[in-house]
Amino acid sequence: MLQNQWDTSLYEGKHAFVWKYGEDLLQLLSAQPGESILDVGCGTGQLAAKIADAGAVVMGIDADVMMVEKARQNYPHLKFLVADARDFQVNEPFDAVFSNAALHWIPQANAVIRCIDRALKPGGRFVAEFGGKGNIHAIAEALYDVLRENGLQSPEQLNPWYFPSISEYATCLEQHGFEVRYAVLFDRPTILEDGDAGLANWIRMFGDRFLSGLSVEQHTRVIHNIEQRLKPVLYQNGRWSADYRRIRVVAVKNDRSA
Repeated sequence: MLQNQWDTSLYEGKHAFVWKYGEDLLQLLSAQPGESILDVGCGTGQLAAKIADAGAVVMGIDADVMMVEKARQNYPHLKFLVADARDFQVNEPFDAVFSNAALHWIPQANAVIRCIDRALKPGGRFVAEFGGKGNIHAIAEALYDVLRENGLQSPEQLNPWYFPSISEYATCLEQHGFEVRYAVLFDRPTILEDGDAGLANWIRMFGDRFLSGLSVEQHTRVIHNIEQRLKPVLYQNGRWSADYRRIRVVAVKNDRSA
C-alpha cells in the first residue's frame, strides 16, 4: 500500500476487518495446490497465509516496510518483499495475482495493471477487491468540509485514494490485454471496532495524510467536528460504521501466442 508510514499495531488491533472481509474474496481466487500466487498489497500477511493453507506457493509484496516486517514476523515460513505495485518485476511468472484492499491507494492504475500483466503467465488470472466509485463518500465529504472550515484550502488535493467505476477499471484491464470475466460494485457498510473511538481510529489510520499538518489542538477539533457531522448517519447503538463500497474483478491474461 502507498501511504504514510503505517501503524501496524493499530492496523491489526482495530482494523482487522480489512483482511477478514477479504477472506470471502479467496473463494473467487480458488487457489489450487501447487499454484504460484502473488499477493499485491499483502499488508501484515493474513490472506497470503490463507492462500498458502490451500496448498499454493505464495509470495506477498507491499510498499510499506513496517507492514512487510510484521508479515515476516507473523508468517516466517512465507516470502514477503518490499515492492511498489506500480513498478515491480518477478523472476518467474505466476499462475494468479491476488489483491485485497490495496489498489485504492494507488491512483496510477495503468502502471499497476502493466506490472500485473508482466507478472502473470498467459492465461493467468487477476483477482482483486478494493474501494469502488462512491466509497466512503460521507466520510470524505465530512472530512473536506471540516478541514475547509478550519482554514485548509482545497483539501481534496490531499486525497490519496482511487475509487474507479466498473467501466473505468474494466476498460483499463482490457487496454492491457486482459479479458474481464467478472466485475461488480456493491455497498458494504462496515462496523468499526472500539465503540465511540471507531471513527477517530479510522481517520488516524487511513486519513492521516489530511491531518499531518495540524497542531494537536486542531487535530482534536477536526476529528470531533467530523464525528458530530457524521453521527446522524454513521453512528448507531454505540458503534460507528464506514460507508464502504467495493469493486471486485476477475480478469484473465490473454494468451497472446494463441
